Amino acid sequence: MTAYQGEPGAYSEIAALRIGEPKPFESFEEVFAAVENHEVDYAVIPIENSLGGSIHQNYDLLLQHPVTIVAETFVKVEHCLLGIHGSSIEGALKVLSHPQALAQCRNFFTTHRNLKAEVAYDTAGSAKIVAAEKDFTKLAIASKRAGELYGLEVLQENLADEEWNITRFFCISHSEESNTLHHITKPDTSQHKTSIAFTLPNVQGSLFKALATFAMRDIDLAKIESRPFRKKAFEYLFYVDFMGDQHDPNIDNAIGHLREFATMVKVLGSYGIVAE
Repeated sequence: MTAYQGEPGAYSEIAALRIGEPKPFESFEEVFAAVENHEVDYAVIPIENSLGGSIHQNYDLLLQHPVTIVAETFVKVEHCLLGIHGSSIEGALKVLSHPQALAQCRNFFTTHRNLKAEVAYDTAGSAKIVAAEKDFTKLAIASKRAGELYGLEVLQENLADEEWNITRFFCISHSEESNTLHHITKPDTSQHKTSIAFTLPNVQGSLFKALATFAMRDIDLAKIESRPFRKKAFEYLFYVDFMGDQHDPNIDNAIGHLREFATMVKVLGSYGIVAE
């Protein structure tokens, strides 16, 4: 079983289907708890969107729970305007969706002044609400799959302002089990990524020194991001993704070097990619 946050038809469910049988949960906290309590083997969590940026809540939850990243996958977000049979853009008054989806479709609302955006808890959840209420004046922005599941008509496709709207998902398992997904990811560890989080002493040049542990070994950094450290005011956590597997000697040496002066280092996982 693979846990995900949202209703059937959510983009997270599309990611979960690539791993195993999807199981929906209402919140990200419940998703992480399901993995921690061995209710499911895996979970998929959105971690970054090409337009909206990082999902910081999930970065925080990765540190708070005994989980390991075992794979990543990318889902193209293709927003559709959905309504009950017989509804129309001209006759509608409200459009429901997740706030991020609404924000990604600003141009549509600019050219359709008669429509008011209304926040819902989930993209697929908005489709579920519209289908249940059978109200001609309410539409939803969600995936085409959500429309199919809830029996809604697609009134318009490609609603997002930008075509390159892609969400990156992590697949996680319990740290004690570290279930591998080699049957659906490439076994070549040179193509793997590793994600880590660390904190540094508040001294001059500490970040430069940290990054040098990777640069001096020709390790390719894919991402670096800082987040406020919840345990201490105005101190920061650093999240870094880089190419290579944590068990590769070069990577292992870099992480060992970083541990010599960092105040905390946590390896979040090494993983391959799950294709569509």
